[in-house]
Amino acid sequence: MTISNPGHASKRKKVSPAVLVLEDGRSFRGRAYGAVGETFGEAVFSTGMTGYQETLTDPSYHRQVVVMTAPHIGNTGVNDDDPESKRIWVSGYVVRDPARMPSNWRSRRSLDEELTSQGVVGISGIDTRALTRHLRERGAMRVGIFSGNALEDEGVMLAKVRQAPEMAGADLAAEVATKEAYVVPAVGTRKFTVAAIDLGIKGMTPRRMAERGIEVHVLPATATLDEVYAVEPDGVFFSNGPGDPSTAEHPVALMRGVLERKTPLFGICFGNQILGRSLGFGTYKLKYGHRGINQPVQDRTTGKVEVTAHNHGFAVDAPLDKVSDTEFGRAEVSHVCLNDQVVEGLQLLDQPAFSVQYHPEAAAGPHDAAYLFDRFVSLMEGQRA
Repeated sequence: MTISNPGHASKRKKVSPAVLVLEDGRSFRGRAYGAVGETFGEAVFSTGMTGYQETLTDPSYHRQVVVMTAPHIGNTGVNDDDPESKRIWVSGYVVRDPARMPSNWRSRRSLDEELTSQGVVGISGIDTRALTRHLRERGAMRVGIFSGNALEDEGVMLAKVRQAPEMAGADLAAEVATKEAYVVPAVGTRKFTVAAIDLGIKGMTPRRMAERGIEVHVLPATATLDEVYAVEPDGVFFSNGPGDPSTAEHPVALMRGVLERKTPLFGICFGNQILGRSLGFGTYKLKYGHRGINQPVQDRTTGKVEVTAHNHGFAVDAPLDKVSDTEFGRAEVSHVCLNDQVVEGLQLLDQPAFSVQYHPEAAAGPHDAAYLFDRFVSLMEGQRA
């Protein structure tokens, strides 16, 4: 039942046994959490200790089963203010010790109730530390969660997992993007107009731009170059999103058209990979990716180190030690992850375009990278001048 009073416990429901089966044959037994049934996806882990609502509703997690490394999840319940989209996008959810009763003044219902109502199959009561170590050693892989009537012989369940589609080669952006364009108005006086290409955009992103006097026209992933310039943009933004960037032919062609016009351009996450491809760099799949809100990144243009929010399983293959010549002028790696030297940002030196691999909109935090929206404003100001 819905919790309107944070101190009011929800009714206990009958708990079904559940099994998590990895494609390499390892399995974990626990209890059903959320909906009962079966689900499949790519097993990944997130290291964030807070912000589970933002994680669940981030479209970039489409077709992924998220393992939370923090042991206690659901303590603050679910509210109606923090979701980053209109629905939960993860295909499955794995936690160790779910909260028995949420406690927060904004809580409207428990996380278990929210997962159940949206049909998200999960599992609790397993050793998520052991599962995370396994994924770090073996890499992200396909997984299935089974509970209730979906429980079968483990060999049968393993066969189902191995039949599920892989993330490599998956073209998913259009599946999560808006179908119709919409506008997020500027807060206060409108200073600029931005065309934002929705490849899986989070709700906080246009809000961060709106706070800076930007009117944001959010366009479908299938938008054409004519549709982008029909809004007379001062800048163009390419959002985060799910899937393999090597399949994103339309977004790459669209970005190349923007670069040819030398319009100020900013991309995050998937948008960073699209810029990399547009400049002629390759992309590759990381062993287990970066997911969480505690990843250290250095801005090489200033030397400053930021703690940042990440959600990516692919990266750009660009040289760290030199400036590269591209069709659109000189380009360099502007940001790098201090854990593993993965490319975390790109910038063009001869025209106004840059991108980062992480999430500066800071939902659920941290806020170290918020300056990047100001950098985008500066590019548009410079172009206008």
